Amino acid sequence: MPVVREFTLPDLGEGLTGAEVVRWMVEVGEVIAVDQPVVEVETAKAVVEVPCPYGGVVTARFGEVGEEIAVGAPLVTVAVAAAGGSTGTGSGPAGEAAADGAAAPGAANERPLVGYGVLESPKGGRRARVRIDGPAPAIAPAPAPAPAPVPEAARVVASAVVPVISPLVRRMAREHGLELARITGSGPDGLIMRADVQRALSEAVAPVPAAVADEEVVPLRGLRRTIAEKLTRSHQEIPAATCWVDADATGLMETRAQLNRAAGPKVSVLALLARICTAGLVRFPELNSSVENDGSGIRRHRAVHLGFAAQSDRGLVVPVIRDAHLLNTEQLGAELARLTESARAGTLTPAELTGGTFTLNNYGVFGVDGSTPILNHPEAAMLGVGRIAAKPWVHEGELAVRQVTQLSFTFDHRVCDGGTAGGFLRFVADCVEQPGMLLRQL
Repeated sequence: MPVVREFTLPDLGEGLTGAEVVRWMVEVGEVIAVDQPVVEVETAKAVVEVPCPYGGVVTARFGEVGEEIAVGAPLVTVAVAAAGGSTGTGSGPAGEAAADGAAAPGAANERPLVGYGVLESPKGGRRARVRIDGPAPAIAPAPAPAPAPVPEAARVVASAVVPVISPLVRRMAREHGLELARITGSGPDGLIMRADVQRALSEAVAPVPAAVADEEVVPLRGLRRTIAEKLTRSHQEIPAATCWVDADATGLMETRAQLNRAAGPKVSVLALLARICTAGLVRFPELNSSVENDGSGIRRHRAVHLGFAAQSDRGLVVPVIRDAHLLNTEQLGAELARLTESARAGTLTPAELTGGTFTLNNYGVFGVDGSTPILNHPEAAMLGVGRIAAKPWVHEGELAVRQVTQLSFTFDHRVCDGGTAGGFLRFVADCVEQPGMLLRQL
């Protein structure tokens, strides 16, 4: 007889206690193989597919789409073949013959076997070769039915590849009953973006009369709920203060232009700012720290794991560059580009979204000059950078048009006083105005 195995939601990353069901990838009664993905879930960090370690017939699923599943709670149960004999094999020629339907020697029923076997699905007569262990009953397998012919039209449709990367775009289209194959993508090479799905929705849905339209309550789920909880905790627990300064970024922009005229990868402004931050944290190491949860002490971090704010289809995320203090400007730029692309595609892993010790927030990409952001708990500091815009500026005693940016620095007042925060911010501003100062840090 088959053995029913229960597969529970595994721990998907640091500090995660559960995940929301986005999409079931298998049906009850379906035959699955070992390590086949069975469900797509959304954690506070990313959207991931969860593979099942058992092969066999799915006998039950737990949790509806949109429901939160706790780590360790059951996801699916799978009927796994319990033995060899005529439904499975041990190792060696005798077992191979049994896998083809021939009766194995009688001794096979008298000892436990570990190997592979054929398991029948109660849905559609499908069979699968699955991992088995236990005593071997002599049960002959039913012959597999001949596969039905596939129409030519179905083969053509199956072979078509819909140009879409983000699983969130797929989910959005699926929830609203839209066929991605019928949507024209506006991205590179026809890639379907979130805006394309939204446009298709506006064309497909008739406008709601004013008398029917009403307020809507959007539930806090997934990433949005995690952001709300984390920011609330940060605001309640951390006595944060912010200081800011305007800086002439003309020298920084000229340096970037010089670097990009040379052979090699292009250097972004964000990469230069990241390099300035790592140099500043070497000079002011107390800012690369966090206060212990019980408030008993301040933990100083030896490595700089630099987080940076990135906007994605799921909302604001903070990917982390590991050991940023060991990387040069080009290497920082490469990591920034890689993680930004992963954020846009919705493929960041939980490990790439946790463990930061300092955050760089470039809100200038939204066209704003300044901000007083809430710290990324439990980090103690965050540098904010506004847009770089042409403004009148006194340069070398004369009024001139210069490229000016506003730098803001938010810090946990428990880890340092204003002198340290001001010193770090002034160092950053000086490096923005005179990038040659970074040579002192090499």
